[in-house]
Amino acid sequence: MASSNIPETITLPWASDFHCHLRQGAMMDTVTPMVEQGGVRTVLAMPNLTPPLTKTHMAVEYGQKLQKLAPNVHFILTLYLNPDLTPEEIKKAAEAGITAVKVYPSGVTTNSDWGVLDFKIYYPTFAAMQEHNMVLCLHGECPSDADKGICILNAEERFLATLRELHEAFPKLRIVLEHATTKAAVDCVKSLGDTVACTITAHHLFITVDDWAGQPHHFCKPVAKFPTDRDALQQVVKSGHPRFFLGSDSAPHPRQAKQGEKPAAGVFTTPVLVPLVATLFEKLSCLDKLEGFISTNGRAFYQLPSLGPEDGSITLTRSAGWAVPASYEVQDSANTSDKPDTVVPFMANSKLTWSL
Repeated sequence: MASSNIPETITLPWASDFHCHLRQGAMMDTVTPMVEQGGVRTVLAMPNLTPPLTKTHMAVEYGQKLQKLAPNVHFILTLYLNPDLTPEEIKKAAEAGITAVKVYPSGVTTNSDWGVLDFKIYYPTFAAMQEHNMVLCLHGECPSDADKGICILNAEERFLATLRELHEAFPKLRIVLEHATTKAAVDCVKSLGDTVACTITAHHLFITVDDWAGQPHHFCKPVAKFPTDRDALQQVVKSGHPRFFLGSDSAPHPRQAKQGEKPAAGVFTTPVLVPLVATLFEKLSCLDKLEGFISTNGRAFYQLPSLGPEDGSITLTRSAGWAVPASYEVQDSANTSDKPDTVVPFMANSKLTWSL
């Protein structure tokens, strides 16, 4: 889209975020109402809480808490894959309206200590998911292992063989490779069938390894990789490929957890999500692909109804430089100190070319 043709406003359906961490307690109370602020009214809520959401009733109860905090948002609920997630529990979950099961290989990210070590022991569960038309969401990394030559820079690429095996074993099972960061992942998903899709975060469309090394508020897992990898992510969204769509992986942590000796993994984008993506899409000259990426593509893959005028809309306004806030205060009534916790968003204090 040439610069002379860029409109001053863009009206779109409400966005859908197919990967978001809404946390628990005070952080949940703070960030969940921000979902609409970022232009989103459909959210796939992650289950890696403490304890993780391993049973149907746990996910349902969590969804009820979220709904009270953001009544206008449609929350898609997920379960955390674990040995107790039997085919019988999958049937129960499907009947309760739970859409997806999330896979965390053991130890790869926040609250993944209960994660998977051997995928094949879960094949009966995957078969039940295929039967009940559920979605398998994959954190696509192998655990770091120096003896096997695996580290955070190649863990995603080394995982892709497992993705291919799962798709071959369960060709009708809808699988989402989440938060892709590499050209190899993009090429792999494109090569597979229509039941395999991929989410891409806003932050991975902007940054490379140089941007998180030494910058804890840009550090997440999977980590951003090389410029050629970021270019591949940008090119696939610019192409409008229907099996690639927005999953923010927005993952808030208190400032002290991000700036400590061992920074927590996670980037917070929820309250500025759609303006971030719009700013990047203008830079890539593909604003005409924005609606597909933030709404249409993901809703089609998740078999959600299309949004019509009766569902409302958002209007993006082109600005001279709206700045991302420096931080957001965590609303914690239990915190009696003079300095409340804060959470720092991605690109804090940076100017965006679009706002809501």
